[in-house]
Amino acid sequence: MTATSPPIVDDRRKWFVLGTVSVGILLATIDGSIVNVAFPTLVAELDTTFNVIQWVSLGYLLTIATLTLGIGRLGDVIGKKTIYTVGFSVFTIGSAVCGLAPDVSWLIGFRVVQALGAVMILALGSAILIEAFPKSERGKALGWVMAAVSIGIIIGPVLGAILISSFSWRAIFLVNIPVGIVGTWMAVRFVPKTSPIPGQTFDFVGALLMSVSLFSLSLALTVGQDAGFASPGILLAFGVAAVAAVAFVVVELRVDSPMLELRLFQTPMLTVGVVTGVLVFVCLSAVFILLPFYLAGVLGFDVLAMGLLLAVAPVMMGIVSPLSGALSDRIGVRRLTLVGLTILALTYFGFLTLGTESSAIHFALLAVPYGIGIGVFQSPNNSAIMGSVPAEYVGVAGGLLHLTRLLGQIVGIAVLGSIWATRVVAASGGTLPDGGATNADPMAQVAGLHLIFLIAGVIMVLAAIIGAWGLSKEREALTLDQSPSR
Repeated sequence: MTATSPPIVDDRRKWFVLGTVSVGILLATIDGSIVNVAFPTLVAELDTTFNVIQWVSLGYLLTIATLTLGIGRLGDVIGKKTIYTVGFSVFTIGSAVCGLAPDVSWLIGFRVVQALGAVMILALGSAILIEAFPKSERGKALGWVMAAVSIGIIIGPVLGAILISSFSWRAIFLVNIPVGIVGTWMAVRFVPKTSPIPGQTFDFVGALLMSVSLFSLSLALTVGQDAGFASPGILLAFGVAAVAAVAFVVVELRVDSPMLELRLFQTPMLTVGVVTGVLVFVCLSAVFILLPFYLAGVLGFDVLAMGLLLAVAPVMMGIVSPLSGALSDRIGVRRLTLVGLTILALTYFGFLTLGTESSAIHFALLAVPYGIGIGVFQSPNNSAIMGSVPAEYVGVAGGLLHLTRLLGQIVGIAVLGSIWATRVVAASGGTLPDGGATNADPMAQVAGLHLIFLIAGVIMVLAAIIGAWGLSKEREALTLDQSPSR
């Protein structure tokens, strides 16, 4: 790997860079959740079905999952500022044409354009931030980014409901235009320009194989929920993903300038960070998808009450993430991630106390530590991943960071969602209720939810064990570095 000197930090500009990256993260996070609120309206006004309209989200998701690592690596090779700035522009243009789409087919196509811009923003934002801040402030900077993520999660559904009820579904896309224009100007003005790293070339073959593998895997996991994971087409997609992944590994071990330097995973900091990050988001995504059905369908809360209760965890995450990130700069990342994983495990087991007559206070008292656990874990873990690679691969690390969240979400929703539905059917006497599992008897839905909480708790215990192993390896390495013979 090419040796590089650390980037020069401009203390006067770093906070403007943080603001620029936060705007991009906030915009992409809001857009990821705001569309889901519009699904019923889109089905009615575009005269289509849910199976078709879900591709408004699936097309966006698959595009980002497919291109994240390739864009991250391209930023390392040719420079990040240009790609990041173009990403803001493409996202803004994509938002405009989505808002003007004449029918559902055009809307799905324009969402792919929007996703092309989003992946440039998401894949490179963390890398740009890391280069703008000194190593001693990396956790603090990434903590503020996680605060922006939590704000986006909270604002998205509320803003979507307001815009749709006050104007139309087109407003949820058109509202991005002024923010996108401001973000583009900020990227041009404040993001520092970095020179391409000498000796680095873009691995087109590796990028193609990785994209095929990620696309096939994501497609199989998302479409397989409806088609059945054992159906021939889905099995074929899984097979293509596996073959492309093996071919990718073979190519990457042979080329001089690989898209993803696989030997980097010999570093426990990176491997543990990626694995635990995926496991956390597998559980988070499934729980966040299922809780609205529990609060509305089982406990009977109205939309406003449900929204307030679901906002408790993101609010706590937004408060804790900057504090956790700053603390990780002082005491190290791994101990904090272990604390976060432990809190999450205990909270998932605590969720088992929820039933068909639980109160809002009962739920909120569990949601508070849930949000704290996410915040304590996420910022230090992001810092661990970004800090474990050399400068020539920091863009790939940023892409990998986002990919851990994305793949965790896809796997969690597909696998744990299917387990929940299967348990609900079993608790309903083996017959799927009319309208699907969400219309099942409350006791059956709670039985399914309890199984998911139990699985999530066990997964978090496993993640904590992996994290503890990583901490022991880091301590061994530190002892060797400090030994007199070194």
